[in-house]
Amino acid sequence: MENASKALIIAGAILLAILIISLGIMIYQQASGVVNNNAMSEVDINSFNQKFIQYTGTNVRGAQVNSLLNQIQTNNVTYQDDESRQVTVTVSATKWNGTAPAANSDLVGVSFTKANTGATYKVDYTTDSKTGLIDTITISDAT
Repeated sequence: MENASKALIIAGAILLAILIISLGIMIYQQASGVVNNNAMSEVDINSFNQKFIQYTGTNVRGAQVNSLLNQIQTNNVTYQDDESRQVTVTVSATKWNGTAPAANSDLVGVSFTKANTGATYKVDYTTDSKTGLIDTITISDAT
């Protein structure tokens, strides 16, 4: 009888140790998931994207396109050290007041002329599949 009670105590101690180790592994996995996700919540992603989405559409005036370009330039200067928050611009519009930004330009330290304020443009965006953040803005002539 004495051996049986000791065996039950040892078995209980082993089960308790396994439970504590499992709990530690679970907490570690949850914490590493937060670190890998850069701790950006859905609200942060929507807030970031909204700065650019407000300028998208099929009949966007040139003044709004110029505001969008300024917004992108400010964003890219602010987040120079964070590659995931950089936004590039591709302009395929022919109605431009001179030299349009080069394809896939981040607009930082680049000289370009502004959009023609009397023209209308089509502005689209794409998001990064991993982060959900807007990574490319495409500006073309409105049809």
